[in-house]
Amino acid sequence: MRRKGQKRTQSLTWQMAVIIIGLVAGTVFLCWFLNNTFLERYYIAHKQNSMLEGYESIDDAATKGILEKQEYDVTFENLCANGNITVLIIGPDRTIVRSSANDNQGIMIQFMDLIFDGGNAKTTTLEKSDNYVLQKQTDERLNSEYLVLWGTLSDGNFIMMRTALESIRESASISNRFMGYVGLLAILISAVIVIFVSKGITTPILELTNISKRMTELDFDIKYQSRKKYTNEIDELGMHINNLSEALERTISELKGANNQLKLDIEKKTQIDEMRKEFLSNVSHELKTPLALIQGYAEGLKECINDDAESRDFYCEVIMDEADKMNQMVKKLLTLNQLEFGNDKVVIERFDMTELIKGVLNSTTILMMQNGITVEFLEDEPMYVWADEFKIEEVMTNYLSNAVNHADLNKRIKIFYTKKADCVRISVFNTGEPIPEEDIDNIWIKFYKVDKARTREYGGSGIGLSIVKAIMESLNRECGVINHEDGVEFWLELDTNASSNRKEEPKI
Repeated sequence: MRRKGQKRTQSLTWQMAVIIIGLVAGTVFLCWFLNNTFLERYYIAHKQNSMLEGYESIDDAATKGILEKQEYDVTFENLCANGNITVLIIGPDRTIVRSSANDNQGIMIQFMDLIFDGGNAKTTTLEKSDNYVLQKQTDERLNSEYLVLWGTLSDGNFIMMRTALESIRESASISNRFMGYVGLLAILISAVIVIFVSKGITTPILELTNISKRMTELDFDIKYQSRKKYTNEIDELGMHINNLSEALERTISELKGANNQLKLDIEKKTQIDEMRKEFLSNVSHELKTPLALIQGYAEGLKECINDDAESRDFYCEVIMDEADKMNQMVKKLLTLNQLEFGNDKVVIERFDMTELIKGVLNSTTILMMQNGITVEFLEDEPMYVWADEFKIEEVMTNYLSNAVNHADLNKRIKIFYTKKADCVRISVFNTGEPIPEEDIDNIWIKFYKVDKARTREYGGSGIGLSIVKAIMESLNRECGVINHEDGVEFWLELDTNASSNRKEEPKI
């Protein structure tokens, strides 16, 4: 009984039979279709070429003056007989020079009717030159089609050539019908042969399938045995599976360990390569704008575009400001690089988080006053945590800097604690527009900016939150962001108990 969700097994014999028979049938059908569609056209085109070649031969004989001589009789008869072409050559005095018909007068009248459209013919010109016209004509009275060539020879004689197309259609029809019979016979024979041959192939394959199934159940006792006097590729495969079974039985535990180590090495190498590529691309992009500004204003100073001292001071301030932005970005990149590659030493110690936050607030007081921002931090009691104090100060500095740069509406920042069993959550909330949902998972990626135009205004590089993430991962702690109706809350969690030593993956 087949279990739910398990695919139905199909016989390889029947699969091979269906595929090969399908290919044979498809090939036969394609040949029949092409034959049925194009054979008649090919015959007609071939007949058309035969008539043109016949005309060239007769015209060449007329040029050489042997058209009426006995030595040309055999050539003329072969041309008419082999091509099934009726030829009538008339002199200027209406005398018959050569003819392949028994009833010359009758054939002449028919030619004249066809050539000069006696009322019962429908004419289509296929080719026309200065000396002849090649037409396909339909005699509606007899419901017959002909290829007719008429014109003049180099000696001035008038030539008329005609061949019926009905024989061509009949030949094409017989050929298509015969191909259909042969195709059906070929399909039947191929079906019998395929079924017989495929069983000889699938029987040992089924045995190998059973062996592989036993191997997946860690049963390495069963072995493949060839039942033939000679060996083929399947027998060689069976011998190799036997060798594989023995090797797996001896080294399966070592292979698992080596495989895990190799996987880690590959992942680490891939990660390093991707980080290098991303780093070069992003740094190039971020440095492009300040370098362009510095170059532009430096050239302005050199060329003395504005001679007044105020303009020179403005140019110098722009250059210094852009240089400072690049300097800050490089410092942050170095810090982030050390964190991501694990080159930065982590020092876990106990310190007062409340005192640290107050120190960070004091260093940013002037910036907040310039931006008209109100800060609310009501915690006065010490909050002792276990972490790297220097790194947590970097996290809080980045959080506050981010809050100042994005505070909007009533421009308010609030810092508060949320106590838990063995840790405390420190949150930095700022009023303003929430972060779009599609950007929340990306804000921790270095150089990612939700609003690139506004970020440029305050000099942001898109690295600060990446440093926060790297620091919290190095401490094996969590951080995150929450959207509110009137603003955004960034948070981090730190241990309050010295015995807490969780090794879970950080969730961001």
